[in-house]
Amino acid sequence: MSTDFSMPDLGEGLTESELVAWHVTVGELVELNQPIAEVETAKAIVQLPSPFAGTISKLYVEAGTTVTVGSRIVAFDLTDEADAPVERNSVLVGYGPTVENDNRPKRKSRGASALPVSITPPPSSTATRPEVVRAVELPPVASGPIRTTPPVRKLARDLGIDLATVTPTGDDGLITRTDVQAAASTATPVGDAPVSVARTADESKAARGTRPRETRIPIKGMRKATAEAMVRSITASPQATVFVTIDVTATVDLVSQLRQRTAQKINVLAMTAKAVCLALADHPTLNSKWDEAAQEIIEFGYVNLGIAVATPRGLMVPNIPDADLLNLSELTTAIANLAETARAGTTTPKALSGGTISITNVGVFGVDAGTPILNPGEAAILALGVARRRPWEYRNEIALRDVLTLSLTFDHRLVDGEQGAKFLVDVGAILSNPGIALTLV
Repeated sequence: MSTDFSMPDLGEGLTESELVAWHVTVGELVELNQPIAEVETAKAIVQLPSPFAGTISKLYVEAGTTVTVGSRIVAFDLTDEADAPVERNSVLVGYGPTVENDNRPKRKSRGASALPVSITPPPSSTATRPEVVRAVELPPVASGPIRTTPPVRKLARDLGIDLATVTPTGDDGLITRTDVQAAASTATPVGDAPVSVARTADESKAARGTRPRETRIPIKGMRKATAEAMVRSITASPQATVFVTIDVTATVDLVSQLRQRTAQKINVLAMTAKAVCLALADHPTLNSKWDEAAQEIIEFGYVNLGIAVATPRGLMVPNIPDADLLNLSELTTAIANLAETARAGTTTPKALSGGTISITNVGVFGVDAGTPILNPGEAAILALGVARRRPWEYRNEIALRDVLTLSLTFDHRLVDGEQGAKFLVDVGAILSNPGIALTLV
């Protein structure tokens, strides 16, 4: 017998989603719960498992199509009556039901805690991590099966690179983003001669003539979700930003020493994350939420620290649960894992919700400062600027010092100007003299 399968409800209040890629073809035999497609939600790319065991008889939509929830996408031929369709929900990989864990690390009282704090296990552990989208094996080509991830396939399409010609360097023959970029840098169109960087006016006009005057890009997926979140944030809460410029030479020196003595790539961002967690202990209003429905302010006794990550699909802000319970080494690992997962497009929806305060590192782009917009539902976001070597007053003299600017945007319903300023100054004080952290409890 034949039966259709429709786009399931993805949650998150979405009514449509883009079907990014098919992992099956017509005539292919599939098993129950075998991943058959990749679907882009507002937050991540997830795998869609097969609700039946049977043969694919028809694909109703092509990859890259935006599909409304409830619209049919694929048909199955079920040869066994026992496999007849029943009332069921398809659970997307990464969207499975969760069980609340009451065994989360318990907090020490402020008077009894000491630094650094250790917990077991750190968030990099795979013991409690939700299942994430993994690289899948694509249909074999002449040279063998191609293994890669959805964002890398998209990058290859954008660059016009045939994945069958790319030499993989990842584990088990996985083609990585670096592999595709390397292939693109060495690829030369047949018959083309090297192009000089300097162009004449006529050559520039000719080159422009090959490009369309306008290109229309559909607003969908993460770009659409980000835009809606930013509009919702800026219209729902009155936001104000304060700045402080500080001498972080001591932090830069400490980071350099730690990197020489350990295998970890500890950086200023990790130090800032630690400073934020420490300062929040004395400024709980910065770690709170405005509950409009209940007309209450919720102050959190934990810190789920969001880290803004620029990805090929747009900006994402996954968070580190209980970041305040992690020492510097654990925070460094957690941030690295978080960024790697986000750029690979495998961040789970759970990691993108429940944040209490965020950091955005605009300094990596060479920017001195900015006025970040709040992640919806959070009271504050800290922007970290680039550390520049510049003349600065030091011990009553002028010296070359590492200086950067911190920007703090906060919800003025929750945080007064005085509270925001004092919190920012405390974060700056820790980064100016990281040894001060040893005296904070």
